[in-house]
Amino acid sequence: MIKVLINGYYGQMGQVISQEIKKDTEMELVAGVDKNKSNNCDDFNIYNNIFDCNEDIDIIIDFSHPSSLPNLLKYSMEKNIPLVIGTTGLSNEDIEKIENTSKKIPIFYSANMSLGINVLVSIVKDIAPVLEDSFDIEIIEKHHNKKIDAPSGTAYMIADEINKELNNSKEYVFGRNTKTNKREKKEIGIHAIRGGTIVGEHSVMFAGCDEVIEIKHSASSKKIFAQGAIKAAKFLYNQENGLYNMENLIKK
Repeated sequence: MIKVLINGYYGQMGQVISQEIKKDTEMELVAGVDKNKSNNCDDFNIYNNIFDCNEDIDIIIDFSHPSSLPNLLKYSMEKNIPLVIGTTGLSNEDIEKIENTSKKIPIFYSANMSLGINVLVSIVKDIAPVLEDSFDIEIIEKHHNKKIDAPSGTAYMIADEINKELNNSKEYVFGRNTKTNKREKKEIGIHAIRGGTIVGEHSVMFAGCDEVIEIKHSASSKKIFAQGAIKAAKFLYNQENGLYNMENLIKK
């Protein structure tokens, strides 16, 4: 049994992951960490501070807040525990810290743990170079009205992967309400919509002359992200030190 600690246990994703792990015959949830106090009805300990945890842990799954990252990385490195990070809203500095820490422990990081969204990324990476000269690229993402960061980490991930395939030749434009000039070829437009209870929807549009190609992924529940995180944890369990992502999991 793979013994798991969830960082961000009382968050929406933490609770969904908890329920999915309880149904998994290969994993056992042995501890949780959350800065928000709550009455614990589970048969394991929930800690406010990760450094108070002395449980026997095989892997940590993190869906918390960027502010918890420094302590999370320090704890994982000191305890030599592999780490799955699904927290969004991370800065470039945060990503750099993750990359540096991954030299000492295995880390799996993805802005979106859905297998489907990562297949979408793989598809648009393949077709972007083919369409670049004659098609404009726009990314539209939709989420519930309680999501804090915008655009989403997934929208950035999609844009970054496309841009890498195009030799980082594109510039990101966020919305167009202040624009007074026509669209330029070097742009990738990124647009965020917030409303209701939308779990997550991402569309990549390639708009050409008299034709449009649109590739879209919709999430109907948070279970898909939890299941992806669990697959990532199982994949990471026996890996060497290094930084891994969904592409490694899909193509293993």
